[in-house]
Formats: sequence, structure tokens, C-alpha cells
Amino acid sequence: MNKFFSLLALALLLSTASIAQSIVSFKSMGHDDEPIYGMIGASSFYLKMSPLVEMKGSKLVLFIEPSQALIKDHSFVNIVINDRPAYSARLTKDSIERITISLTPEDLSADKFLKIQVKTLLTVSDDKCKDLDNPAMWVKVKENSYLSLVKTNGNFFSNVNISNCFESKRAIVYPVNPTLYDLKAVAWAYSRLKKTLNRDIKVYQEDALPDSIKNYIMVGEWGKLQADKKAMVNVKPAANEGLLFLKKALVTYQDSVGKGKDVTVPGEILFITGGDDPGYEKAITSLGNMNILNSSFGEYLLISNAQNNFFKTIEENRTRLTLRQVGGAPNFMSGIGSLTNVYSFKNSDFSFTPKEVEIHFVANYSSLTPGDRGYFNIYLNGMLISSERLDATGKLNTSVSINRYQHHKYNTVEAEFRIYPSSGNCINSFTNFFAEVDVDKSYLESKNPFITNDLSFYQYPEAFNTGTTKIVVTKEYAKYAAAAMGEIIYELNNNINGSNFPEFAYSDNVPDADLKKYNIVALLSQHDPLMGKFRYAPIRFNQKFRILNDENGNPVYSLSDSVSNGLAQIFYGLSNNAVLVITATGSEQEKAFTAASKSITEQLSTLSSNVCISDVNGNKYLFNINKSSENLEYFDTKNALTRFWETYNLYILLGLLVLILMSFLYVRSRVQKSQELFND
Repeated sequence: MNKFFSLLALALLLSTASIAQSIVSFKSMGHDDEPIYGMIGASSFYLKMSPLVEMKGSKLVLFIEPSQALIKDHSFVNIVINDRPAYSARLTKDSIERITISLTPEDLSADKFLKIQVKTLLTVSDDKCKDLDNPAMWVKVKENSYLSLVKTNGNFFSNVNISNCFESKRAIVYPVNPTLYDLKAVAWAYSRLKKTLNRDIKVYQEDALPDSIKNYIMVGEWGKLQADKKAMVNVKPAANEGLLFLKKALVTYQDSVGKGKDVTVPGEILFITGGDDPGYEKAITSLGNMNILNSSFGEYLLISNAQNNFFKTIEENRTRLTLRQVGGAPNFMSGIGSLTNVYSFKNSDFSFTPKEVEIHFVANYSSLTPGDRGYFNIYLNGMLISSERLDATGKLNTSVSINRYQHHKYNTVEAEFRIYPSSGNCINSFTNFFAEVDVDKSYLESKNPFITNDLSFYQYPEAFNTGTTKIVVTKEYAKYAAAAMGEIIYELNNNINGSNFPEFAYSDNVPDADLKKYNIVALLSQHDPLMGKFRYAPIRFNQKFRILNDENGNPVYSLSDSVSNGLAQIFYGLSNNAVLVITATGSEQEKAFTAASKSITEQLSTLSSNVCISDVNGNKYLFNINKSSENLEYFDTKNALTRFWETYNLYILLGLLVLILMSFLYVRSRVQKSQELFND
């Protein structure tokens, strides 16, 4: 009878508290205002849907801001969802138009993405030929557009599994006093989440986890998990066996905003553990294999064998990348005026930092009629770098090379077909021209490696692609460096074929030979003895220093302990191996480590910065320091004996004074006694 009432209560809970409406803005999913230019334009959005979303009853709300110059009665907007037309209409008189579309299960793709295309046909004047190059031809999809999603707990237990649970995770939790295995697990879990989520990832020690976080990843070897956590896992890993286990439950708590009402939400904990350290290592290794994770459709995964089969071959050296490899998709374009495709690539997509990149395009297009003018233009980061006139062959095969001063760490390439029909034939040519870039035959090729006498952050992380990397951490500071390690693992593998699986070690257990054998990423306390072994480091972080202006010698930066700073420097080691050293000062070491690890991955404006100083308030300073620099000054170069003397010199002098006085009194008393004996 008790079981019956328990089941009845659970059923009532599921039926009454399982449906909720959730508003998700385009801005929160990483989309700012998206302009669409030209007479005929289009823009696409790919939005990942949670397995808890019920498409029936959900809505898409788009806010469209048109150019004030448009003739709105003759301008149209079309919405295509999952490659099916969903909405078509003329623009309204509103300054910002609101479009609401009810969604259905058929709108969701097989891989659980909502693909939204906004296509426009715009008019500024009654003469279409004059509209071709009019800059007033635009509309904007606003960043406050949103999805109103119906989320239900009814399919929570059946639809959520290991393969799709990462999108809902809010944090990573590790044991108090973490081991190297724990740090490695945090780093790989962090990297996996960052590839999935467009938000900051929180990392907590187990005793500091806020009660408000219900969805998180818990790492730790089985024997070191708390008893209450072990009770949640009904599959125990054996020795030499790894385990990924997803614990799902409906969690009820009191909503402080909603007058103390009980609120039921899905709660998920993904455990990454192992029966022992070798088994734990196997579970960690599986985090680096997307194929394993994406095909794990159950609630647990036992791992008895895990290897990193990422051996580089000549073809895998990533010197030539097709446009499809960097995310380009086939796109059939038609019309006249400007027809464009945009592609993105990073320096880290290549095996090494390129000194020169060849951009090669192969495309097919409809032949031009006599009198028509057509051009193929290539833009790099918004700047025109090549223009070629189209001919009657309908075949395009062209290349342009760019040097290291033209491309950045992160780049966009825009391929544009620009068509001008012959005079008097404009009206009849709007649907005649078509073109398509072959994304498999078009490619980006790195011609020569960018080699310098001194490493810079411009070459990070590609400098660590060759050879094996070892991540080194000060044991006492390990708990502060967990999130920073995650940032580093993410960047080392932030390319089209991530294959960098570093080793981990404590700084007091690194032989001198390893400083030559491996690429080194060191996260150290400021006075770690290992600091002194980096002979070619631009700055000795274990001393106080100031950086001076090259021109007038005035200080431009002075290290201070009043604000927590993350200090990072990159340089060649003893055998030309890449070395990255990060340390933290002040009282907020965790934030400082993380700030430094994030700052060195941003789009830096200089090719030669090798020292980065960032504080927890978001300020960042970049410097180029080398052996011959005269803009570096140490103002705390005293050794331990000198610092001891400065601290205790008054006491020492006082002691010497007392000793001298006592010696004087002793000698005086002896002299008096001698005189008395002489007189007698």
C-alpha cells in the first residue's frame, strides 16, 4: 500500500510540475544583431535544443529592424525552418517588426538543431538596376529575438543520456585537496563543456558548491567519493575500469522569488570516476574522444580500454585545409548584384603558425551574356585582397596569398560574386546568374612556418603542436589552477582535429631532463623553485619588477600585491621547446590564474608580445621583453640573507651593543681587580 501511494505521489508530481516555459534569447546563444545586406540576402542560425524541450507549443519570436530607406510594400522577408518555408510576408510599417512562428516537432533536425534561415528581397526604388549597389539595402535580425520553449520533465528520464547531457551542465566539481588525476579530469571536462556551451564555466571544490547548482559534473576516483555521492551511483567500477555515470532526479526546492512555492526541476550529475587510478585515467581519456561521448546513449558507460589513437601522419599535419574542413557548406546562390559566402579559420587550425597562407577558390557559375560584367572578390577580415573578372567559361580557379601581417589569430574570408548585367538587360537578368563554391576543392594552405628568435602569444597554441606537452603545477596551488588548466587543454585542442593530450606533473617532481624533453606549460606559485630553472624566461616572476617606457624611461607597469594579477610569459626552453609559464599574485589566485589563461588566447594586436599581465578586474597589459631590453627593472633583488638583515638589523645591532657593553663592564671589573691586587 505504501508503495502504491509513493507511485501515485510521483505520478502527480510529474503531471503537475513537469511543464515550464523558458525564454532563451539569441544573445544568450551567442548571436548579436545580424545584418543582412543587399537586394537578395540571407542569414542562418543553428540553435541546439535541449532534450527536455517539447517543440509542440514552443514559439520562435524574431525582431526585424529594416532600413528606413526601404519601400516596405515592395520588400519581403521569408523564414525557412529546417529547410521548409515557415513564413513569408511584406515588411510592415513598424520600425521594428515582430514575427511570431509556432514550432512543431518537424522543425527539429535529426541532430536536435533548430535551423533558421532569414531570407530577404529588398527594394529602395522603382528601378531595380539602381538598387544593386545601394548601401541602404539592409535589415537586421535583432539580438533580443528569442525562443519561447516548452520544457517538460515528462521525457526527462527517457530522453536525457550521456551523449546529450553536457549542454545542461553548469559547473565542474572536484574533491578537496585534488590529485593530478582530478586536475586532469577537470581540465578535460572543462574543454568538453567549452566546446558545447557559450557561457562561463564554473569550477568548484566539493565543499564550496552552491546549493543553487543542480546540474554539474563530479570528478573523483571511486574510493575518494563521498558516501552520499557513491549512493547515487548504482554501477560500481571494478579495478582498472573507468566509469561515466549520469544520475538523473527531479529536485524540488523552494523558490525564494515565487513566495516560497515548491519548484521541481531536473537535476543531473555526471560522474567521471574509476575503480582505481588506472581506471580513472581511462574515464578521463574518454572525455577527449568525441566519438565515444556522442555515441553513448545510455546512463552509464564502463570503460575497460581507452587509448588516444591520434598519431600524426603527413596528411594529418594540417598544412592544407579544405573549406569544408573549416566549416564551409555548399551554398547555391542565384541573382545579380552581390552574392557572398563567409568562411572562418584560425591559425591554430594549422599544424604551425603560418607565415604565408594561400587562399584557393574553385567554383562554377553560369556563363555571362555579352555585355555582362562579373567579378569574383576575396575579402580577408573585411579588406579586399583580390578581384578577378569572370569570363564566359563558367569556371573559376583562382588563388591569393597573404602574409603574416595580413592575417590574425582568428580570420574571416568572404568570397563575393558581383554581377552587373548589360545596359538595358538588367530587369531580365535577376534570376539568370547562379554560382556555387566547391568547398571540397577550395582550400587554405599554410606555405611556411612563422619562425622567430623569440616566441610570442601570436604563436600560441600552435607552438605546442610538435612534440609532447607536459602541464606542471605547484602542488600547494593546484586547487587554484584547475579552471586555468581547462582553458589550456581547450586551446591546445581548439582546432579541426584536436590531438594534444598533455602529461601532468607536480613541479617538485619534474626532472631537469624533462625541461628539455617536453613542451612545458607551468602554473606555478610565485616563489616555486622551478621558476629559477627557466633560464630564458623574459621576466623572473619570483622577483618584484617594473616595466619602463622605451622612450622616456617612465614606469608603465609595476607589479603590486594589492591587486591579484595573473602573469603569463611564453618563450623557447633549453632545447627550443615551447614553454608557457603562468603564475598568480595576491589573494585571489584562482581568478588570477584563469584571467591569465584566457587573456593569452584572445585576438592579440601584436606579433611580438611575449609577456601578458592581467588582473581579476579584466584589465590586460601586453609587453615584448627580450634579453637586450632596457625597459625591465627589478627592485627587489635582495637575497635571503639581505632580506633577513633588513628585517632584524635593529635587533642584531641592539644585541651587539649589549654584548659590547657587557664586555666593557667585564673587562673593567677585571682591570679593577688587577689594580687592587697590585696595590696590595
